[in-house]
Amino acid sequence: MNQQAYNYEKIARAIEYIVANAKGQPSLTEVADEVSISQFHFQRVFSEWAGVSPKRFLQYITAAYLKEKIRESNNLAELAESAGLSSQSRVYDHFISIEGVTPQEYKSAGKGLVISYGFHETPFGECFLAATDRGICAMAFVEEATRDLQLIELARKWHYATIRADQSLTAGYIGRIFNRDHQSFEKLPLLVQGTNFQLKVWEALLSIPQGAVTTYQQIAEKIGHPKAVRAVGSAVGDNPIAYIIPCHRVIRKEGVLGEYRWGRLRKKALIGWEAAHQDEEYFAQKQAV
Repeated sequence: MNQQAYNYEKIARAIEYIVANAKGQPSLTEVADEVSISQFHFQRVFSEWAGVSPKRFLQYITAAYLKEKIRESNNLAELAESAGLSSQSRVYDHFISIEGVTPQEYKSAGKGLVISYGFHETPFGECFLAATDRGICAMAFVEEATRDLQLIELARKWHYATIRADQSLTAGYIGRIFNRDHQSFEKLPLLVQGTNFQLKVWEALLSIPQGAVTTYQQIAEKIGHPKAVRAVGSAVGDNPIAYIIPCHRVIRKEGVLGEYRWGRLRKKALIGWEAAHQDEEYFAQKQAV
């Protein structure tokens, strides 16, 4: 286990403990003891990862805070536009393109395609990433026990493709995806298998700025199918590309985070991390004015 994986394991355990004991407001010492590291080391690791203290982080994943964020996101188009290219949190989203395979390509199940894959550490644990020369076709957070399942699923969906391990190729994508400085403005392409309805949902997810959240109902209204909330939920759950297509930003209208394909705890980590960094960027911009 490398340092990044070790740090995330400690952070995830800390978040779980903080949330479970929120009413008792555990001290920094208590949380550090729970994850079996010194108070000083824990504070440094958590602050470097989140940009805020554990206590501040908890505020970003409370129902009250999230309900307020839902109210702010009533109009996804206005929300995305108001963020603008001047905001670093939106620069990344503007440089993602999503392409669906054609019906004929879907039937051929990847015939003629070469898919490279790799496993990499990220700020949110290990992930699996697969890509063709037309773009990323799969990304998922994994545990030791689910690594092989990702390869099985990839081979099932792209049955006739040539699938090969290529850590160096996929590492290049990982570096761009989790680069907080957004130095590379090259378009990040995605290639997905999905129905027209699913593609509409996934495109709508891409319009949710980092640090924001929305609901299944709001997504349904965004794509012009206000009564298709259940179908939207299914499409969100079928998202083939974790993090980049940000299905983690969709929560229940009560401010409850709800389910997540790659674990409820990871969803808490993602939403809290993004909110904390969004605040950090906002205050940095205010001070620069």
